[in-house]
Amino acid sequence: MNLLDDDTPLPVKERSAPARRADQPRTPSRAATAEAAPPRHRRLLQVGVIVAIAAAVGVGATTWWVEARHYESTDDAFIDAHMVRISPQVASRVARVRVDDNQEVEAGQPLLEIDPADFKARLAQASANKASAAGKLAQAQAQLTVARANLDELRAEVEVAEANAGNAAIDVKRYEELARIHSAALSRQQLDNSTANAKSTAATLAAAQRKVEAAQAQIAFAETQVQTAEADLQAATAQVEQAQLDLSYTQLSAAAAGHIARKNVAPGDYVQIGQNLMALVPNKIWVTANFKETQLDHMAAGQPVEIDVDAYPNAAFHGHVDSFQAGSGAAFALLPPENATGNYVKVVQRVPVKIVFDDPPDPSRPLGPGMSVVPRVRIR
Repeated sequence: MNLLDDDTPLPVKERSAPARRADQPRTPSRAATAEAAPPRHRRLLQVGVIVAIAAAVGVGATTWWVEARHYESTDDAFIDAHMVRISPQVASRVARVRVDDNQEVEAGQPLLEIDPADFKARLAQASANKASAAGKLAQAQAQLTVARANLDELRAEVEVAEANAGNAAIDVKRYEELARIHSAALSRQQLDNSTANAKSTAATLAAAQRKVEAAQAQIAFAETQVQTAEADLQAATAQVEQAQLDLSYTQLSAAAAGHIARKNVAPGDYVQIGQNLMALVPNKIWVTANFKETQLDHMAAGQPVEIDVDAYPNAAFHGHVDSFQAGSGAAFALLPPENATGNYVKVVQRVPVKIVFDDPPDPSRPLGPGMSVVPRVRIR
């Protein structure tokens, strides 16, 4: 076969570019030059953005510093209240519970009733003892009156005996004088009779005087019985009052308006004295903010406070500084620090500050002890 007669075209060799000499410099292409060097307006835009960001940061920092120096704030703050522990003062079985968990109560509202049967019986017994003591006192007073009347009667008898004894003594002296002067005018029998009569009246007088002394002792005894009866009556009266108190303790009422919390009692439970049955959270609450001691320089009572409650991030609360605790929180701890021993490391202490709410309570946003808040006190 003749290759020359084939219709297939022969390949044509491309003309190669002239070879670059080794000492000739490399010339970059237009595309590479455009990518390596950005346009001028693009550089100006980047610089403008950087300058704007720096200016915004500077203005924001300046504004924050100027604004922040007018406030003192802390996140170590919580809502506080004087919670009332409801505990019985008598031991018995619970008859009725009148409230439920988280219920709102008013001051004086009944909360719980303890079975009063035993205490009513004790009150009846104490009342009976009081009546008995009152009767004994009346009897002792009557005996004292009788003893005093008897003493008056015996004193009258003493006066009569004194008169008789005096007359008998005078008669004896008269008879003796008459017998000495005129012995024949007076018989011996008459003198003996007058002497015997004088001795008899003297003995009667002495006996009457002894009866008076016995009557006086009887009066003293009667007065002692009256005093004992009066003391018994006072004791019985005290027992009645105690029984009445114990009966009143069977009704537990709310000491203040608030809400019930941590109720752990049910009808039929036997409760002991001092046992915690439930807690009453009063409506009067405040914020205890533990500020650093270095933040108290310009802080004073009465300064306005903005309060942010973590539970309500979209709500604003207002209050004012009420008072400062006289000492840091560490000073009242169970184990206060002993800085006089060992190596000392200075630590910034925190001082509790009481902040009172100015806004009235909002039922839609309930607040309770332990909730976290962030107060901001305006100091300038």
